[in-house]
Amino acid sequence: MKNLLLAATAALLLAHAAHAQKIAATQVPAAAQATFKARFPAVKTIAWEKEGAAYEAAFRLNGKTMSAVITAAGAWQETETAMRLGELPAAVRATLARDYRAYTVTEAATIVKADGRTVYEAEVAKGGQKQDVLFTAAGKVLAD
Repeated sequence: MKNLLLAATAALLLAHAAHAQKIAATQVPAAAQATFKARFPAVKTIAWEKEGAAYEAAFRLNGKTMSAVITAAGAWQETETAMRLGELPAAVRATLARDYRAYTVTEAATIVKADGRTVYEAEVAKGGQKQDVLFTAAGKVLAD
């Protein structure tokens, strides 16, 4: 069951943006690759996607499913780490229970932004539609 959950989480992270396009590592600018290697030197297996003007690298590190978003010029924008729903801060779980009780929470992650902020993401689903909701640690909903 644990392996199934990990595989599902990895698949969701890799496919997390509907508009993202999978690309070969040879299509990723050298500056973006250099930034990734500097931040995550131990990672050898990377799945790259083009997401808008940026590049997203999906990978595993220390048993965790992660992704990093980097611009073509090599500016790191954020790192996302998948987590179990129960690992979300209590205030986030309380907001989800109160304001999203008609939804099913299908995925959770911690996101560290380039400015140093840490936010929490919950993917919620209702009626076949999914959306990502961002929160502060205090449970406040943030705009994308």
